[in-house]
Amino acid sequence: MLKRDDLGFPAFWPLQIAGWSCYYLSVFVLLLPSLKQPGTLRASGLWVAVMFAVSCLVRFVCRFLMRRELSWVALETRAIVCCVLAGAITGYLIEVVTFPGRPLHWRDWLEYSAQATFLLFLWCNLYFSVKKWQELERGRESLLRAEAEARDARLSALRYQLNPHFLFNSLNAVSTLVLEGNAPAATRMLAQVGELLRTTLDGEAAAETELSQEIAFTEQYLAIEQTRLGERLRVDLAIAPETLDALVPSMLLQPLVENAVRHGVAPLVEGGTIRIQSKLNGAQLQVSIRNSGAPRTRAEPVNQPAHGIGLRNTAERLKTLYASAHTFALQWPEAGGCEVTVELPFRKAALAPGSTSCVY
Repeated sequence: MLKRDDLGFPAFWPLQIAGWSCYYLSVFVLLLPSLKQPGTLRASGLWVAVMFAVSCLVRFVCRFLMRRELSWVALETRAIVCCVLAGAITGYLIEVVTFPGRPLHWRDWLEYSAQATFLLFLWCNLYFSVKKWQELERGRESLLRAEAEARDARLSALRYQLNPHFLFNSLNAVSTLVLEGNAPAATRMLAQVGELLRTTLDGEAAAETELSQEIAFTEQYLAIEQTRLGERLRVDLAIAPETLDALVPSMLLQPLVENAVRHGVAPLVEGGTIRIQSKLNGAQLQVSIRNSGAPRTRAEPVNQPAHGIGLRNTAERLKTLYASAHTFALQWPEAGGCEVTVELPFRKAALAPGSTSCVY
């Protein structure tokens, strides 16, 4: 097997040997009708051997020219001059090696030199093409790597922005419980907040995670809010089983659910219901979070820009991860309340060998 470089292209020496071996085989096939003539096979072998050796020396000149970052025209001009000189030397070597002791025949020398010049020029162009391709591929890989690193850094910054926001709101709620004299609820809520933060900090800062894990994390958050709101907060989950192993952005649901609880359910004396639903819509995964509430007195536009930290953060992360391959809609149904719908490409998480997808 040919040894390959970091781009997966065969290294120079294996490719050099393989290329000239194939050339020798093609010369051998062409000379089959004249193999009965004495010295034909030896002469063809010497020709290929000398061409191989000279091309190895020409490689150093080609490397020098490539490092000067010349234009293609300047590169070709210098290459043809080099090949003419190398071809002349090759023609002389062929004459000396093939016919030792015989006086130099100028006609044969010119013929050998022309053939060698042509072959070496083709070899140089192949060398330049491979090197140019490798430079372009390395540049493309560097650009993609830089873009990926910038995207990951942005996603991490957006993700970690949620933690202080959530912690501030949670401590605010604990403070309210303490002022109300509900010490057991405050203690229980602090324990729940600590468990949720441990889950957040212990987990890997991956850009995407399974929907089942997002549901579990969101349930931890809802347990905290139910400690504060009691029976005023009701939760309805309608998660399609086929969507459980779908990949979604990390911490997708929690900020949306938090927004629904704090701005939709908590202000109502009678409380309300948070409904989380997921389903497949063709090749798209659709996730919606809806809170109940009184019908609005005026129509609100669809896809209204998100002004809260949670909504704005989610919108930015979706845009960074999926560009135009997603939708993020904020609507106010006629029946009341608010509904946030996210659609993104349906992709399943790869399962490790022997593992099974959890069933919700």
